[in-house]
Amino acid sequence: MHQFRTHTCNDLRKNNVGETVRLSGWIHRKRDHGGVLFVDVRDHYGLTQCVINPDNAQFSELEYMPNESVITVTGEVLARTDETINPNLTTGEIEVRVDSFDLQSKAPNMLPVQVNTDEDTGEDIRLTYRYLDLRREKVHNNIMLRSKVISGLRRRMEDQGFTEFQTPILTASSPEGARDFLVPSRLNPGKFYALPQAPQQFKQLIMVSGFDKYFQIAPCFRDEDSRADRSPGEFYQLDIEMSFVTQDDVFAAIEPVIEGTFKEFSDWEVTDAPFPRIPYKESMLKYGSDKPDLRNPIIIRDVTEVFAGSDFSIFAKNIDKGSVVRGVPVKNVGDKARSFFDKMNDWARSEGAPGLGYITFAEGEAKGPIAKFLDADRIAKLKELTDSGDGDAVFFACDKELKAARLAGLARNKLGYDLDILEKGVFKFCWIVDYPMFEMDEDTGKIEFSHNPFSMPQGGMKALESQDPLEILAYQYDIVCNGVELSSGAIRNHSPEIMYKAFEIAGYDQSVVDDEFAGMINAFKHGAPPHGGLAPGVDRMVMLLADTPNIREVTLFPMNGKAEDLMMNAPNTVSEKQLKELSIRVQLPPKATVKEAS
Repeated sequence: MHQFRTHTCNDLRKNNVGETVRLSGWIHRKRDHGGVLFVDVRDHYGLTQCVINPDNAQFSELEYMPNESVITVTGEVLARTDETINPNLTTGEIEVRVDSFDLQSKAPNMLPVQVNTDEDTGEDIRLTYRYLDLRREKVHNNIMLRSKVISGLRRRMEDQGFTEFQTPILTASSPEGARDFLVPSRLNPGKFYALPQAPQQFKQLIMVSGFDKYFQIAPCFRDEDSRADRSPGEFYQLDIEMSFVTQDDVFAAIEPVIEGTFKEFSDWEVTDAPFPRIPYKESMLKYGSDKPDLRNPIIIRDVTEVFAGSDFSIFAKNIDKGSVVRGVPVKNVGDKARSFFDKMNDWARSEGAPGLGYITFAEGEAKGPIAKFLDADRIAKLKELTDSGDGDAVFFACDKELKAARLAGLARNKLGYDLDILEKGVFKFCWIVDYPMFEMDEDTGKIEFSHNPFSMPQGGMKALESQDPLEILAYQYDIVCNGVELSSGAIRNHSPEIMYKAFEIAGYDQSVVDDEFAGMINAFKHGAPPHGGLAPGVDRMVMLLADTPNIREVTLFPMNGKAEDLMMNAPNTVSEKQLKELSIRVQLPPKATVKEAS
């Protein structure tokens, strides 16, 4: 018989009754029923109930053994009586009578994290003792789901003829939208590598090198603040690039991968490919966001004409100065108390807005603080534009176009959740397409790239030379699921001349491109194929499939919100010897005095 186990804790069934077996695992839970001790033994695969009788010489030893101690039990498989069968366990029809057991490792009597319950424990404690937290069923299953999803993604990509390559981890710093993690070079004093924010330049260089279809489950490193859907240090993405493709080709390649993955690992309804395509401008108008949650039935409307020249001077004057008004219509809230609308107004102020006006409709009339400033024709136009009637309400955001869209979009999301009107049990995908190539900074008036500077403008060089920069669209796209951005992508700008011109419009001369992106721009001068790709976030896909709102729940060893690994005590100081080898001297900022701090 094997030293540790003949079966896992999920193997035994009725057909094993009468066999002598050996199991190894953790003590999950113990129950004393009238002198007979039941011990649930758990391993990676499942759980088996074991029973030891008082006449066993090891009874007392096992009785006082702490939970989470690791033991090996040997004994006979018994059939449970009909009334004691546990239908919730795959091993619920049997139990193992303990003839003997060996202690492999003893746990303390008091555990900092209780493994046999999902009761909430502070996040810092969970992350400090992550190895205990990972034994808990829900978290353990999340990590296994992640592994299976990644395996499935690889399988689907290889089935389409993609080849996996590994790109460098130590690379050069480049401006890609977030702070780099820097790594000092011992052999080149005073110089630094950077950890890649993404394999963006490398995957394009793979296409220039003559490979046709690349993918990688790629680690990415960005020194960013933590969010529920963003890790503060590293994350993983399904990185994809293809040569000689149009935007439609990229969509056709990735849609079956995403659709198939979500259908394989969830019983929720999934949008069938091809996914809906929503132009950026339309998305900002209807949903107030470029990552719309299509489970929410609320559609934002442009109601600027209702208030232009009206007696509601606050809106009317702002419209004269270039503002717009977005209406957020909500069905069937006529029975809500005044406090519901006041709380929405208070919420808007907490978001930095002056407030959130509203009108309600009841008994054929418009009511609320704003209604008295609008005549009958304007009220009728408002009802027409927002498809509103008795029992409904419309909230208003008035500001410059982007700010009004943002507030209206946030209000749409809040109302959707607060009123519990989001469609349940579905994954709704869409593409956001036709992003503007450039945007204007409202504070400086400067033209800037709006999305990805390496994207091909629609119309190529002709568009850059003849069109208003703010009217130029790019072959840029995002894939969105239930309000979560899974990926950004683009058909790349593979032409040095077009790239120089695009950067010139954004205020950068040719030397900036040559210095900051030397490897890529030089490669493009040696014959580059048209190419494009994208990079869906693996962590976010698993987060959605696991139906958890926090990305740390699907990450094996995550950092906390302060970018600290509490288990490994990182980041930490290093020795003077190590610093000297790297030609580095650490100079910390002076501590603030009590007076300065106050």
